[in-house]
Amino acid sequence: MPGPRELTARSRLKNTLRVVTTTGLLLLAGPGFAAGSSTSTLTLDQALQSAFADNPELAAAQWEIGIAEGDRQQAGLIPNPEVSWEAEDTRRDSRTTTVMLSQPIELGGKRGARIDVASRAQDAAGIELERRRNTLRADVIQAFSAVQTAQHRLQLSRQSLQIAEQGVRVAQGRIEAGKSSPIEGTRAQVQLSEVRLELSRAERDKATAYQQLVQVMGTPIPASVDVQAARQNTLIVPPSRLLERLNDTAELRLAKLQIDQREASLGLEKAQRIPDLTVSVGSQYDETEREWVNVVGLSMPIPLFNRNQGNVLAAARRADQARDLRNATELRLRTETQTALEQWQTANDEVKAFNQSILPAAQSAVDSATRGFEMGKFTFLEVLDAQRTLISARTQYIQAVAEATDARVRIERIFGDLGVFAVSP
Repeated sequence: MPGPRELTARSRLKNTLRVVTTTGLLLLAGPGFAAGSSTSTLTLDQALQSAFADNPELAAAQWEIGIAEGDRQQAGLIPNPEVSWEAEDTRRDSRTTTVMLSQPIELGGKRGARIDVASRAQDAAGIELERRRNTLRADVIQAFSAVQTAQHRLQLSRQSLQIAEQGVRVAQGRIEAGKSSPIEGTRAQVQLSEVRLELSRAERDKATAYQQLVQVMGTPIPASVDVQAARQNTLIVPPSRLLERLNDTAELRLAKLQIDQREASLGLEKAQRIPDLTVSVGSQYDETEREWVNVVGLSMPIPLFNRNQGNVLAAARRADQARDLRNATELRLRTETQTALEQWQTANDEVKAFNQSILPAAQSAVDSATRGFEMGKFTFLEVLDAQRTLISARTQYIQAVAEATDARVRIERIFGDLGVFAVSP
């Protein structure tokens, strides 16, 4: 049975958060599978390394860095020159031929504004990749812990099966000795059937959990490999330290950068109000006069009707929207963090209570009721009631473990690896 994770008392939650891992969330083992007698063991570190290397969604997201780099490079290029050839009058003896080379010259800082927008997008691509890695890390931890929970549930179901089978044997022995009614044997068989159904569901859930872990890892797991069983590991994370570092989270940094992106886009739209100048130089040959004439020209659109005012207004409103979205993101992350911390504490307190008192007491009640039934002191209904109480307690224990895992994963999804926030006990 895995060791409990525990938190400090609620009065000390403002200072430190003590977590005793219930589902092996912080299993830190060395590389390579741990050799066993007939199976190998997959650790959480190995699952994370495999996911970062082989997950196809993360691999696709990594290309965004190169895409943003290409956009940044393109934004810094100046317009290409244009060459043109014109002929006036199709008659050869009186035809005039003009060859021109035109070069658009961007005014108003358009090129710099484009580079600024592309650079912001390049920074955003890096932060988005970091956010995706945090999300993948949380998904792997959740899937890994789900497999651990499924393995534990299967182990408990097998123990419940042994208890139910023992109850059937005891009931049959008393019936054959004429000390109990055959009805008690029927009740024992019903209880055994229910436990067998639960065992079947536990086996199915374990297979499903393995498939989910394979999906997030991006690589198959051999059938002979089991995930490492949960073991006790203590982590101390001050909640105040988490909330103070909220501005450093990838999601909030991305929200802030989106404001800068929208501001840069506004600057670009304002620059677009200034028309570009086109400078042309060339030479003209007149067949009648038999001479070349140099030609120089300047052209510029007249911003009479279209001064890009609509795009400037839209860009300004998008910048305002980005500021509100950033404030909404901070409020959401702060609320989610506080809620997850409270759930984490409550769930781990429940796990601690189950490990220290509830489960041992329920198991002792089953043992006492079974011995008492063999001695004729209790009825089999009392044995069944004790067995069902133990099974129910184990189910609630697994639920508490799952809630603790869910809370931990939600925090990891926001902050990434919580090990960087840990302090020495």
